[in-house]
Amino acid sequence: MSDGTAIRLEPHEIALLGDGPRAAVTVAVVELYLRGLVEPDLPGTVRARVADAVEAVDAVQPPSPLAAAVHACLRAPAAPRALVKDPGIRLAVAVVRIPLAEAGLLRYPLLGATRSARRHVRDLRHGYPLPTSRHGLSDHERLLLVALHGEAALRLLVPRFALRAGLVRRAEVGGAARLKDSPRGTSGGGGAFLSCGGGGGGGGGE
Repeated sequence: MSDGTAIRLEPHEIALLGDGPRAAVTVAVVELYLRGLVEPDLPGTVRARVADAVEAVDAVQPPSPLAAAVHACLRAPAAPRALVKDPGIRLAVAVVRIPLAEAGLLRYPLLGATRSARRHVRDLRHGYPLPTSRHGLSDHERLLLVALHGEAALRLLVPRFALRAGLVRRAEVGGAARLKDSPRGTSGGGGAFLSCGGGGGGGGGE
C-alpha cells in the first residue's frame, strides 16, 4: 500500500486529513462561494443562490462531490458549522474518505489521518504559507490556503463572507471584515433557518 503522498489531493481532502470533517465542509462552502453558488443569508448562515446562477456556473465546471452535497443542503439558510451533522453530508464525507483510506492516508477502523498523511499536510503548510495579500490568487489557490491554514486564511482571503456566513467569529475578523472580497457573494433575504432535512438547525460541533 502506498503512503498516499504521491496522489494529487484536492483542497477538501487536505482539509479532511489536517483538521477533520468540519474543515473539509468549510472548504466546500468556500468553493461554492467562489463559484457564485451560495451567499450569506441570516446572520451566521449561508444559502444557495438562485437557480439560473447555479446552472450557469455548473455548466462550466461542476463543483466537487462534497461541495455538491453541501449545496443540496442549502436550499434554506443553514449555519456552516452545523452542516457537518447532516446525514447527506456525512455520507459525502464518508465517500471522500474511501480513496484516502485506500491510499494509506487514513487508518482503519477509526479513519484518523496516518502519520505520513499528517507529515504531508505539515509539509504543504510549510510549502504554501499565507501570503501577505489575497490579490492575484486563483480560486484553487484560495481553497488550498483555506484547507491548510483554516480561519487565518478565511480572515485574509474572504473576510466579509466568512464573517457574515458564520465561518469565523466576529472578534476574530476585526478590521479585516471591512475589506471587500469576491463580488459574487451578495446578501440574501430572510427565511427559515433549516437543516438539509428540513428541521431546525443551529451552530455546533462536529
